[in-house]
Amino acid sequence: MSNAITNRYEFVYIFDVENGNPNGDPDAGNMPRVDPETSHGIVTDVCLKRKIRNYVGIVKNQQPPFDIFVKEGVILNQQIEKAYVQCEDVKAAFEAWKAWGKNKKLEKPKRAYEDLARDWMCANFFDVRTFGAVMSTGDREESEDKSKLRKTAGQVRGPVQMNFGRSIEPVVPLELSISRVAATSEDDPEQKGVMGRKNIIPYGLYRAEGFISAHLAARTGFSDEDLKLLWEALINMFEHDRSAARGKMAARRLIAFRHDSAIGSAPAHKLFERVKVARVGDGKAPARAFSDYTVTFDKTSLPTGVEALELL
Repeated sequence: MSNAITNRYEFVYIFDVENGNPNGDPDAGNMPRVDPETSHGIVTDVCLKRKIRNYVGIVKNQQPPFDIFVKEGVILNQQIEKAYVQCEDVKAAFEAWKAWGKNKKLEKPKRAYEDLARDWMCANFFDVRTFGAVMSTGDREESEDKSKLRKTAGQVRGPVQMNFGRSIEPVVPLELSISRVAATSEDDPEQKGVMGRKNIIPYGLYRAEGFISAHLAARTGFSDEDLKLLWEALINMFEHDRSAARGKMAARRLIAFRHDSAIGSAPAHKLFERVKVARVGDGKAPARAFSDYTVTFDKTSLPTGVEALELL
């Protein structure tokens, strides 16, 4: 892996959905998430990060240093356990602490095993060094004197953070009735007409914004190679996340701002204001395609020390 990034970044991500459910709300029967006060659609940061994880897992075959910590079907404590099995430094530090717990006459070692485990997790798992993780859930081990040790890797605050995606205009969630022609059981052949429900949005254009901290990247090892992979995931992740429920989703624009230092040269919100999305025409008819909007980006007179990157 290369060295951690040394520049601050922000980015604007614009994506859309056609006849699909971009992010169902389990507390509302899996209806598309909507702001109840404005009727604008919402896609959570967790939903977007899940798609990024899935894409990286596909293209990197879930192998270190691009393995994925939070993925379907895994036990997180078993993921953390890998640091105590595969890393000799972690194993030695943990055993030294356990030995001192049994015999206080020994010189008390530094409790370094958790820090070493955290560093190992950052080095081997892309999503840990990118988004951070809570890894203080590991299994307890009990020494002879009943002092309890927990195989943990602490907590990591990731350098890449995103806000919720929000639709440019209010959306109209629809609950459609569906049926099938086949029965599930020969005992009740009339079941073939059983009705179901499908939740969609006819069309919605969403905007999300993200932040990348060079200071936090230095702690996790988030590198230029990781950053390139993040951009690649944002551009291509919907191509590998198809389902009947999600309809047609697509990444439309990805604009990043690169500062010439870790501190940065301008407030993020001022840079975000340079990217504007507006309706074509009078906007009286409901939007049904990306062509119903225009995206403008003011690149003139950027603050000194800020570079604009139009990645999509």
